[in-house]
Amino acid sequence: MYHTWMRYFTPGPVHRGLGLVCLGVGLQYGALPPVGPRTLDHHVAVVVSAGSGWFRRPDGGRTAVSAPALLWLTPGREHAYGADPVGGWDECFVDFAGPAAETYTELGYIEPDRPVVALGDAEGARAVVGRIARAAHRGNPLLEVETSAAVHELLVALRRARADAGPDGDPVLRALARDAFLPLSVAEHAARHGLSPAELRTLVRRASGCGPKDYLLGIRLGRAKELLAATDLPVAAVARRVGYGDPAYFSRLFTRRVGTAPVRFREQQGRAVPGGWSRRIPDPACPPTLGPAGAGP
Repeated sequence: MYHTWMRYFTPGPVHRGLGLVCLGVGLQYGALPPVGPRTLDHHVAVVVSAGSGWFRRPDGGRTAVSAPALLWLTPGREHAYGADPVGGWDECFVDFAGPAAETYTELGYIEPDRPVVALGDAEGARAVVGRIARAAHRGNPLLEVETSAAVHELLVALRRARADAGPDGDPVLRALARDAFLPLSVAEHAARHGLSPAELRTLVRRASGCGPKDYLLGIRLGRAKELLAATDLPVAAVARRVGYGDPAYFSRLFTRRVGTAPVRFREQQGRAVPGGWSRRIPDPACPPTLGPAGAGP
């Protein structure tokens, strides 16, 4: 015996401009019949939250699947899988497509070469799939946009739930973020962790989707924007605060990556009030608590 519920959608060209569209959603459990061999023209994320089964690899061998686990079904790749014929499994799935899938693949959120991914926890992903299922009622005027947004959220939830990702993130990434404003080269950062530069690049790219240089630069520029917007510190002082001893180099780098000069960014985004609370340099680790409308900070 098995139980199944599923809905499928056909988004139009306008909604495909959202980057990702949801093509279908389903929830199933029990001794489900095997799937495939087959080849799809879109992506499917299958989340197995209980039970066990198998996935057939391209070489013809089988990989055991034990919950919680994720099966990535990617376009153009033949696959087959099935639940244990006796105990079965619980699964939910989301079909999706769109140009943003290529970016998510480049960032490592979708892994075509790792079709079976162990998860530490399936609850976050199941909650997102549940929201898609609730949105899937006929007559919902927000259906395509609501489910598109949820697909983006699902990919983040699955990335966070990977068993090889700790609950607090990768310790090396946390250390890089902590030390991002120190005047250290990538090689020096690597040495502090007992790694070669190549090993650090591999680790950071797998964990964040970009290399260590871009990872550090993103943190530095984000902090520089906060200081420019919320304080009246001179640009040279902002440059020093985020690890650049040469203000001219900082300004050129900021302009090239942000698309506008630091001074112009401050003119557009500045909120500093001389003598006011906003003169305090914001601490990203301690965001304010948002109270009821009209309440003070």
